[in-house]
Amino acid sequence: MTISILLPDLRGGGAERVSVDLARSFAARGHQVEFVLMSAMGDFLAETRREFSVVDLAADRTRDVPRKLAEYLREKRPMALIANMWPLTSAAVLGRALSRHTCRLLLVEHCTMSQQYADWGLLHNSLMRASMTVTYRWADKVAAVSEGAAIDTARLSGLRRGRVSVLHNPIPPRPMPDHVAMAQAEKLWCCPPGKRVLTVGSLKEQKNHPLLLRAFARIPDPQARLMLVGMGECEVGLRALAGDLEIADRVIFAGFHPDPTPFYRTADLFVLSSDYEGLPTVLIESLSCGTPVVSTDCPSGPAEILEGGRYGRLVPVRDPAALAAAIQAALSETPDRGALQRRAGDFAPDIAAQRYLDLLGLT
Repeated sequence: MTISILLPDLRGGGAERVSVDLARSFAARGHQVEFVLMSAMGDFLAETRREFSVVDLAADRTRDVPRKLAEYLREKRPMALIANMWPLTSAAVLGRALSRHTCRLLLVEHCTMSQQYADWGLLHNSLMRASMTVTYRWADKVAAVSEGAAIDTARLSGLRRGRVSVLHNPIPPRPMPDHVAMAQAEKLWCCPPGKRVLTVGSLKEQKNHPLLLRAFARIPDPQARLMLVGMGECEVGLRALAGDLEIADRVIFAGFHPDPTPFYRTADLFVLSSDYEGLPTVLIESLSCGTPVVSTDCPSGPAEILEGGRYGRLVPVRDPAALAAAIQAALSETPDRGALQRRAGDFAPDIAAQRYLDLLGLT
């Protein structure tokens, strides 16, 4: 059976990484997988093209998607279409209707959208609610990546909570990288083990890296290092803030890396400072490497992944003092790496892929 995965592009974000991992699990079960992109670009594009067919809709705007998607569906006639992230989800409903092709349609939200778009104004949020209310009821299935995101999606779309399923992201285990990759990571750290704090993710406002910098500035150890793996529009401002806080010599901007495993493996602690999430895959990736974590208790996902603090420390959102205290406490402890890795195993791709296929009725 052909399963099509609809995304804006394949930039280096969590939803894109998850989609590629999910596609591999579908393919391992004998399904054909095709990526359908508004624009064929992004950090994961070359990697994805080596394994899967990629279709470029060449749609500059979301409003162009329904017509172009309808043409694709009429021609390729996939058995199922997985559409990710509003407004592309609403466009997918319209595209399927225009195509008159009766493929199974699953809409998946990867974030708590009421938080993501909180500052976009009343008009934008009213249009978002209206479009979701009109379109989501016509999808075969609607899902979100965490319980909190599912509750938020149901409220915004006017659906009963029972109509929005929870589909945790598939996170493959992180095997030990080769010695070359490990040596490169070690070279970047420039400090001894025991003092290495890592974060991975796009440098954008949602991730609240200023909070992390301010918390790290409270760590008095001059040998401690904070590494940010990722790129984004906030990098210039973050570099300036590190200078203002007089920690520029202790903060490492490592750039984007398609596989951040060497950094998880060489870090002593992973920290997530986000204001909101859907299901932060970076926490699970860190656990899979046996690396302890500290996270803001943001909506939504961290508390679900860490089971309320059983597998890592949770701190209030936007509280640099609490985050600094948690970082210092975590660095002073010896973690149970085996327990962390077993928890990460609950998010294995085989488990996640099977839940997707069950929901789509393709098993």
